Amino acid sequence: MKIAAGTKFNHYEISALLGAGGMGEVYRARDTRLDRAVAIKVLPADFATDAERLKRFEQEARATSALNHPNILTVYDIGNHQGAPYIVAELLEGEELRAQLEQGALPVRKAIEYAQQVAAGLAAAHEKGIVHRDLKPENLFVTKDGRVKILDFGLAKLKPQRLTGSVDSEAATLKPLTNPGVILGTVGYMSPEQVRGHETDHRSDIFSFGIILHEMLSGRRTFTGASLVELMNAILKEEPPELSETNAKISPQLEKIVRRCLEKKPERRFQTASDLGFALEALTTPSGTRMETAAALPAVTERAGKPQLFGNARLAWLVAAALLLGLAWVYFTRQPLTHEARMMKFAITPPENASFDNIALSPDGRWLAFTAATGGKVQLWVRALDATEAKALPGTEGARFPFWSPDSHWIGFFAATKLKKIEVSGGPPQTLRDVTTPTGGSWNRDDVIIFSRQAGLARVSATGGEVTVLTTPDRARQETAHYDPYFLPDGQHFLYSILSGQKETRGIYLGSLDGKVKQRLLSDYSSAVYAPPGFLLFRRDETLLAQPFDADKRQLSGEPFPVAERVGRAPSSSPLLNVSVSGNGVLVFDPHLNRQGKQLLWLDRRGKQIDSLGEEWRAYARPWLAPDEKHFVAERPPANGGTFDLWLADVSGANATRFTFHPGTDSNPVWSPDGKRIVWVSLREEGYRLYQKAASGAGQEEPLFNITNGVPTDWSRDGRFIFYEQFIPKKKVDVWVLPLDGAQQPFPFLQTEAYEGGAQLSPDGRWLAYASDESGRFEVYVQRFPDRGGTRQISTNGGLGPHWRRDGKELFFYAADGKLMAVPVESGESFEPGAAVALFEFRSGSISTITAPYTVTGDGQRFLVNAIVDAEPRAPLTVVVNWA
Repeated sequence: MKIAAGTKFNHYEISALLGAGGMGEVYRARDTRLDRAVAIKVLPADFATDAERLKRFEQEARATSALNHPNILTVYDIGNHQGAPYIVAELLEGEELRAQLEQGALPVRKAIEYAQQVAAGLAAAHEKGIVHRDLKPENLFVTKDGRVKILDFGLAKLKPQRLTGSVDSEAATLKPLTNPGVILGTVGYMSPEQVRGHETDHRSDIFSFGIILHEMLSGRRTFTGASLVELMNAILKEEPPELSETNAKISPQLEKIVRRCLEKKPERRFQTASDLGFALEALTTPSGTRMETAAALPAVTERAGKPQLFGNARLAWLVAAALLLGLAWVYFTRQPLTHEARMMKFAITPPENASFDNIALSPDGRWLAFTAATGGKVQLWVRALDATEAKALPGTEGARFPFWSPDSHWIGFFAATKLKKIEVSGGPPQTLRDVTTPTGGSWNRDDVIIFSRQAGLARVSATGGEVTVLTTPDRARQETAHYDPYFLPDGQHFLYSILSGQKETRGIYLGSLDGKVKQRLLSDYSSAVYAPPGFLLFRRDETLLAQPFDADKRQLSGEPFPVAERVGRAPSSSPLLNVSVSGNGVLVFDPHLNRQGKQLLWLDRRGKQIDSLGEEWRAYARPWLAPDEKHFVAERPPANGGTFDLWLADVSGANATRFTFHPGTDSNPVWSPDGKRIVWVSLREEGYRLYQKAASGAGQEEPLFNITNGVPTDWSRDGRFIFYEQFIPKKKVDVWVLPLDGAQQPFPFLQTEAYEGGAQLSPDGRWLAYASDESGRFEVYVQRFPDRGGTRQISTNGGLGPHWRRDGKELFFYAADGKLMAVPVESGESFEPGAAVALFEFRSGSISTITAPYTVTGDGQRFLVNAIVDAEPRAPLTVVVNWA
C-alpha cells in the first residue's frame, strides 16, 4: 500500500514514492533530526511474520551499515512501521546500471572504470565476511557524478527458498545452502554453484561480476536460453561469446580478466575481489590506453584446452615483459615531476613461499627493501623495481624496520638488540649500536641516524659511536613511547609519533635535532612520512591520506585528501604506517588491512592447532598460564594510541575480564606459583615500577618494591624469588633477583656489558635459564643458582624465551629461525642437556626482542603461542609512479 507524503517513521518524514519492486517500495524522505534527505525502503509486511527471516535481515543490515565504503550504499538505520520493516539509506541521484545497458555496450574505458569501483566495493564487503549473492545490473546504481554504488547487500537473505523448477526472476540467495536441489538468485547472473544449489562463498560474487562486465562490454546478455532450464544449462556448460567478436577495441588482456571471472570452477577464478581489482588497475598506462605487464597483472590461469607457454617461448615472453616494464620504469622515474606527468600503477608480489612485512623504498625510487617471513624465519630482502625477482641479504635474519641512506647505497635495519647497516649489493652487515625495543629509524645527509627505542628517540652517527638522547616520554602526560622518526628534507627536523594514555597528547609530532621543537601536527593514531613536493602521508581509519605540508615553514595547510582507500599497518607494530615514498614521486604501500595479524593459538607438540582464542584475542601478547592451567593473563594492545592493559581469561579465551585499570602501560605479567597473585611492570609518572595484585582481581594494586626500569620474568616455584630484567644505562639489561623474605633487598645475578634477560628458574630451584647476546646474537644459557657457575650454552643457532617443563626434565626455547625447540635435561648437582629437537615452527608475534612468545603447560604437551598469522600471505604491494 502506498504511503502518503507527510507520514512519519520515527523521525523520518516521507516525501514521495521513488519506485517499487518485489522487495518493497522505496521512498524519498527527510531525516528531521539531522536535516538531510534519505531513502527509505519499506519491505512487505509479511516479512515481520517470519521471525527467523527478520532476525537475519537485522543482523545483515547491521553488518552492511558497518561497511562504510564509497562504492556501497550507506545504510543509516533500520526500523519497523506498523508491522513492516524498513531500511534507511543514503539518497542517490542517478540511475541503475540496467538503464545504461539498455542502450547497448558501454565504452571500454567507462566499463573498466565501473568494474574497478564494483570490485573495490566487493573487496571491502568480502573482507568483512559479507557476500552479496545477488549481484546484477539492477543492484548497481550509477550516480550523476559517475560513482557506482552496490545496492541491497543483505536483502538477498530475506526471500523464501524456491524448489527446483520454481525460480523467481528476481530471487536472491539465502544463507549458504546445504539442501540439494534448491535454486536461488536472479537466474541470468547466478554462478554455477548457485544453479546447482551448492554452498556458495565470495567467489560466487566474482562470477556474477564477470557476467556483468561481459554484458557492459558486449551490450548483450552473457548467457541466454529460451527457458529457465536452458538458461541454467548455459551457465553450467556453455562458454560466453568471445568479446572480440562484438567489439574489436577490447584488448586480449581485458578479455582474459573476464574469462577468469567466468571460470565454472570457483578455484579457477580470481580468489579475491582485491586481486581482481589489481588486475583491472594494471590495464591503465600513462597514455590512458589499456595494457598489462608481467609485474602488474596477477598470474591468470589459462582456460582448459588452450596451450601453455613452455621452454624458449615462455622465456622469451618473460624477457619481453621484463624489458617492457624496465623501459617504462626508466622513462617514468627519470622524468621530472611536472603537471604533465602521468601516473602508472602496478603490483608486486612477495618472494615465493614468503610474505611482505616492513617496507622501505630507496630515495632514488629504484629499490625496494623489505623484510619478509618464510615460515618463522624473517630476513631482509631487496628488489630493483624494474626487476621481476628479489634477493635475500645473508646475515640479516630477524631484521625489522628497514630504512635507507640518502644516497640509496645502504640499508639500515634492526635485528634483536642491534642497529645495523648493509650495502644494497650485499656483504656482511655492520653493527652500529645496541638498542632496546626499536620501532623505526631515519638517516639524513649528514650521516646522522635517529631511531626510536624504549626511552624515546636517540641519534647516532651512521658509522657508530656514542648515542645522544633526543626525546624522552613525558610521564606526566602519560606518554608511553615515541616511535618511527622520519627526517624532513633539511635534515634537522623530523616527524615522529607519540603513544599516550591521554587522547589530547597522542598523535604525529614535529621534532628537531637540537631538541628545541616539540610540535603536535596531527592527532591521528599513525606514523607519517614526508612526500615531495610537499605532503604528509598518514593513515586515518583505513585510508591513506595526504595533506599539503610546507617543509620550509614546517606547516600544514588545506585539508587532507585520500590517496588510497585502504592501507595496511606494519605487521606486529600496529601504529606504524606500511607506506614508503621516494624523492622522485614513487609510492609503495600495502593495500591489505589484514595481511597479517597476531593471534593467540593453542598448539600441540607437532604444531597442530588445537584451538584459536578467536578474533577478540588478536594482537594480545605475552601470555602467562596460571598454575592451575585453567586461566591465563596477557597484555591487551592499545586502542588508537592508548596504553597496554592486562586481561584475564579462561584458557579457551572465554570470560575475559580486565585486570589493570591505571592509565599507564601495564605489561609483562607473571603469576605467583600458588596462583594467588600476579606481578607486572607498570609505566607511570615515576617510571617503570613493579606492582602486584590478587589474581582474583579483588583489592588494590600495590607497589611490590621500589624498583625502577625493571621487568619481571619469573617467580620461583617455592615463592621465594622474583626474577626481573633491569635496564641500566651503558650496561644494557641485566638479570636481578628480588627475595620476598627478610629485608626484600634485590641483588644482581648477571651484570655484564651484554644484554641478559628472560630468566627462568628450574622447578628444583638449582638452575637458571636465560638469554644473552654476549656472542653477538641471542643464545640460551643455563647457570647454577644462586651461587652461579657451571654455565652451559643450550642453543647453537640463536635462541630466546626459555621455559621449563614442570618436572624439570625438559627445557624449551624459541630459536632464531622461528622453531620452538625442546631440550631433554638431566639435572641435580650437575646439569646435562641432551640434543635440541625442533617441535614446530611459528612466527613470533611478541613485541619484545627477548621475552618468550609462548607459554607451555606443565606436562609440556600444549603451547599457547603468540603468533603472527598470514591471512593473505601472497598479497601484493601497490606501486604508484608519479602518485601526486
